[in-house]
Amino acid sequence: MRGTALGLGLAALTATASAAPLDAYRDRVRVLVLSAPDAADAQLKAQRAALGPVRDGVAERDLVVLEAVGSGAEAQALRAALGLPADSFRAVLVGKDGGAKLTAAAPIPPQRLFATIDAMPMRRSETRDRR
Repeated sequence: MRGTALGLGLAALTATASAAPLDAYRDRVRVLVLSAPDAADAQLKAQRAALGPVRDGVAERDLVVLEAVGSGAEAQALRAALGLPADSFRAVLVGKDGGAKLTAAAPIPPQRLFATIDAMPMRRSETRDRR
């Protein structure tokens, strides 16, 4: 599993395999989990490519991207926590409350991802508070 904060630059976050691998992020950031059988997965590559140009929007929405790629223990723990298959691509948006808000078997266009986040009550509150 690899954690990436997509902001002005790429910064690695450490995440440990545990019974609840997303607990470290709860109440702090939203998480987009990308699960794929291997790093060569075409849908994983497409999702990464779609997110690259919108780093500012990702950072503005307190979104961290975690990847569960391959068959390592951390990837397995993350997939188990979200009930994801190991043999196909999945993208799951997890809210700050720890709940899955959007799950897709294909790459999620950034516009759809951002619209989903922007419609969340917590995000609307954050937007109001920043004004």
